[in-house]
Amino acid sequence: MGPLVVVTDSVFPTLEPAREVLASIGAELRLAEASDPVRMSALAREADALMVTYMPIGAELIQQLSRCRIIARFGIGVDNVDVEAATRAGIVVTNVPDYCVDEVSDHALALLLALARRLFPADQSVRAGMWSVNAVTPIHRLRGRVLGLVGFGKIARALAQKAQALGLEVLAFDPYLSPEFIKTQGAHPVGLDELLQRSDFISIHVPLTPETRHMFNDETFQKVKLGAFLINTARGPIVDEGALLRALDAGQLAGAALDVLEREPPSADSPLMRRGDVIVTPHIAFYSEEALVELQIRAAEEVVRVLQGQRPRNPVNPEVLNISYA
Repeated sequence: MGPLVVVTDSVFPTLEPAREVLASIGAELRLAEASDPVRMSALAREADALMVTYMPIGAELIQQLSRCRIIARFGIGVDNVDVEAATRAGIVVTNVPDYCVDEVSDHALALLLALARRLFPADQSVRAGMWSVNAVTPIHRLRGRVLGLVGFGKIARALAQKAQALGLEVLAFDPYLSPEFIKTQGAHPVGLDELLQRSDFISIHVPLTPETRHMFNDETFQKVKLGAFLINTARGPIVDEGALLRALDAGQLAGAALDVLEREPPSADSPLMRRGDVIVTPHIAFYSEEALVELQIRAAEEVVRVLQGQRPRNPVNPEVLNISYA
């Protein structure tokens, strides 16, 4: 009997791409019923590997994983997995950091263009019976304006290239990259305060960590260039939504475009839903038919590597490999 791979939760129409990869080592793939915690825990205890999308994988569950050797995330961020608890248990955690680079950078650029050209207010004004530019002014020329990228990973670098083709100047803040590297990508390395003060558009591309939670707060928004636009395709809790609303009300920000929220889905009475200066999309920046297949395949390939005693390509906690596979 081959190893058991448990998928805790799934947003995929089918798991066949992952199943085909896992079949190469005779692994059995089972989709757990995450809505039933008791059955979920029982199945997880039997698992040689877990594959997870959005379900929180906390320390309590991890302590029960007596056979598990890998927790593979279907995605880039691992903020729903207690990585420290997994490390203590000797379980490697992996992600797929490069599966939707085009999709997210395209989505961020689409949101930027929608804000810059005021497409949503224009559409709404026409539907309300108006046919006048006065409903959407002012609109400024895009060429020569400044895009500030907070975080400069693969997605941000792809967005930088696309934005530069439109004539935008690109600033980048990333304390984990050298200024020399940032310059090789055609962006100008700057500190966060300078980026906030100079950017007409600010696009967020950092992971959610204790340090980045509410990174954009009242103090941050007080530093932004008057009339700037904010774009977030990363994680909702990076932005304090109360502070965002206050910045919009004060005119410090001219608008915002959010693919992610602190609470998903938002409540029916969320103030964000009633604003004409805020665009909200339902956490879809990652999505394309091709990306979903690619994501399953790459996550499953990590499981195959670990279960065969090989090193995974994208370990989040590589220190555990010295414990498990010396």
